[in-house]
Amino acid sequence: MRGKQLRMQRLFRHSQRTMIVPMDHGVSLGPVPGLEDILTAVKQVAAGGADAVLVHKGQARHLIEAGEPDCELIVHLSASTDLAPDPNSKELVSTAEHAVKLGATAVSVHINLGSSQEAAMLKGLGQVAEACDDWGMPLVAMMYVRDGIKDNEYNPVKIAHAARVAEELGADIVKVNYTGSPDTFRQVVETVKIPVIIAGGPKMDTVDELLAMVKGAAAAGAKGAAIGRNIFQAERPTELTRQIREILDSYLDG
Repeated sequence: MRGKQLRMQRLFRHSQRTMIVPMDHGVSLGPVPGLEDILTAVKQVAAGGADAVLVHKGQARHLIEAGEPDCELIVHLSASTDLAPDPNSKELVSTAEHAVKLGATAVSVHINLGSSQEAAMLKGLGQVAEACDDWGMPLVAMMYVRDGIKDNEYNPVKIAHAARVAEELGADIVKVNYTGSPDTFRQVVETVKIPVIIAGGPKMDTVDELLAMVKGAAAAGAKGAAIGRNIFQAERPTELTRQIREILDSYLDG
């Protein structure tokens, strides 16, 4: 497990809390605003203090060949598109072994609990977790509740269940939706022993709203944030990344 421990430390290289910027949206949504030039987007968030960016294997290769990123690289192994009959059905499209060969620091998988393909996705999560143990790769599990009821996506009891599933099946970090308040999110954090980080969610109306969510999650014990479009589609991505970094770094475990 030594290799995994070293890579985990790299994901938390700035402080006790990690800051990840997902940029995997090109598969699910296409060339969304902010990611037309992924090299520029990566440079902007790295300059602001992001610990890692999260991309698919093709972009990972492109970034490495270009001499980027100046932060850690997480390769996303799951995919589906919004053109599919069931976009919630995520398929594994790469492996931990391939991510090692690319030089990644970690891998991630996306699981939609409550969807019609939940069983297949859970099987994949378990298999990837075992491969990550073999290769010394940290595994980030993106766990969402997608059972067709919108309110359940932020329900503390269901999100705590999702976090526990990730831990039980071998994930090293779990990414979940913020439940809306420090008190309710603390219920999620206390459910597991692995680091819990928050998802950025849909594009928010204001920066203040985003920063308040980060503060609330950190106050509840979250070990970081994985925020994508709310950063790379911001007017000043580097400045916003730096603001989030400062919030995360200000909460010390004691």
